[in-house]
This record gives sequence, structure tokens and C-alpha cells, in this order.
Amino acid sequence: MAKSPVSYEIPVEMREFAEKSVEQAKKAFDGFVGAASKAVQAVETQTTSVQANTKDIASKYVSYAENNVTAAFEHAQKLVRAKDIQEIVQLQSEFMKSQMAALQEQMKEFGTVVQSSVQKAASDAQATMQKATAEVQKAAVEVQKAATEATKRK
Repeated sequence: MAKSPVSYEIPVEMREFAEKSVEQAKKAFDGFVGAASKAVQAVETQTTSVQANTKDIASKYVSYAENNVTAAFEHAQKLVRAKDIQEIVQLQSEFMKSQMAALQEQMKEFGTVVQSSVQKAASDAQATMQKATAEVQKAAVEVQKAATEATKRK
């Protein structure tokens, strides 16, 4: 008598279970990828904000430099026109006083701009991290749910 070949067919229930498990794993993976993508976008937004703040600071610095150089040239023109040493000393004294006042004002403004920029960057970074963390936690909950459902079906 010839033996009939052994059937290696996978039961329908087993294939359905495996298919659902793969679908749930893909859904969980897509959730993680989505959360990661949102986190990257948030970081890009943060980077753009920091760049804008840096540009503002650099513009302010250049403006101060222009003002100081202009004042120096104007002072040099006055010195060239001076009639005697006494007038030169007076012009130099006035220039030094006005430059010291300008420098104090510039440093005050610059400090305010830098402080504001740092606070904004820190606030933006904190908001970005909180948002990214929430997205990752949400994806983790979805993965946990999918894993729990897959375990229950076994």
C-alpha cells in the first residue's frame, strides 16, 4: 500500500492570524514613522526660528558698527577743520562722551535683543520637544494596543 503524501497546508485560521498581526505591526510602524516625521518637521521649524533670531542679532550688530564708523569719520572731519589745539581737545572730549553714551545704549539694546532671542529659542525648543514627546508617546500607545490585541488572539 502506498502512503498518501503528508499535507503541509497551513490552516486558514493561522494564515488569517498572521495576516492581521502583520497589518497591526505595519500600522504601529507607520505610527512611529509619522511621529518621527513630525518631530523632524518640528526641529526644522525650530532651526528656522533660531536662524531668524541670529539674523536679527547680526543685523543689529552691523547697524551699530555702521553708526560707530560714521561717527568716527564725522569726528575726523571736524578734527581736520579745527583751528587750534584747544578746539581739538574739546572735539575729542565731546566725541569720547558721545561714543561712550552710544556704546552704553548699544550694549543695553544688544543685551535686550540677545536675551529676548534666547528666551524665544528656549520657549520654542521646549514646545517642540513637548509636541514631539507627545507624538512618540501616542505612537507607543498604539504599538502597545496592537501588541496586546495580537497577544489576545493567540
